[in-house]
Amino acid sequence: MLGPVILAASRSDRLRRLVSAAPVTKPVVDRFIPGESVDEIVPIVRDLTDQGLELTMDVVGEDITTPAQAEAARDAYLELIDRLKPLDLGTRAEMSVKLSMFGQALDGGHELAAANVRPVVEAAAGIGTTVTLDAEDHTTLDSMFAIHEELRQDFPQTGCVIQAYLFRTEEDARRLADSGSRVRLVKGAYKEPAEVAYQQRHEIDKAYVRVLRTLMEGGGYPMIGSHDPRLISIAQELARTAGRKLDEYEFQMLYGIRGDEHLRLAAEGHRMRVYTAYGTDWYGYFMRRLAEKPANLRFFARSVIGRG
Repeated sequence: MLGPVILAASRSDRLRRLVSAAPVTKPVVDRFIPGESVDEIVPIVRDLTDQGLELTMDVVGEDITTPAQAEAARDAYLELIDRLKPLDLGTRAEMSVKLSMFGQALDGGHELAAANVRPVVEAAAGIGTTVTLDAEDHTTLDSMFAIHEELRQDFPQTGCVIQAYLFRTEEDARRLADSGSRVRLVKGAYKEPAEVAYQQRHEIDKAYVRVLRTLMEGGGYPMIGSHDPRLISIAQELARTAGRKLDEYEFQMLYGIRGDEHLRLAAEGHRMRVYTAYGTDWYGYFMRRLAEKPANLRFFARSVIGRG
């Protein structure tokens, strides 16, 4: 029940200032966001890949208000890609981008975001890896899917994200599976109205399984974005039923959550990719992690009480 309240708080400038200034916050944030700069994140990349894990990298920040900020976001990704090049990781380290960060919500935002993301996709391809376009609230999705389709004409490995709780997602999944896309399936982390999204957990879980079956039986590359043990087991069974080999799908989980499970799946031969965010504008990302799972909120509360 607290999820919608926390998601609303993620958009509050006043709460942003309060949480950011609290001395107890940084040690807790570090659990989910292991660095603020490229210099801090590169050793994390080396450590995770040395353990047999893969990564998708997110430079956090979404509330872009000027074209100059959107260009700065683009340049931050280009810097990251430049720093990853000597590591020669190929697809073991890819990028995840939110088009809002590239100016999607500004005047002429669709064209601006498309223009800003293309150099990032080109640079990623230049070091042998790719980019996944993150899903945001439902009002942004037509634009995201259009940019995804356009990018795939030149960079067919460009991925996208779909959210199980949206009514539209089953149709989107059929289309994307037919086109052979790389698709990350998540439950969904934005506050959406009942007119467009399931509101009850059991409904979302059932939708997740239906969509995942479509992806597994289709011609694309499914990426299972979940920490739910039951859904992970179901995903493994659906993959077996569909005759997929271990390198024909992958699991994805967030940095800082269920780390032992990351290693277990990798040890079993699965591709296990860790969604690893970094940067100074961490507030919105952090608040959504709290909203997604009660255990995350309890962890934060215990840390505050313990340090208070």
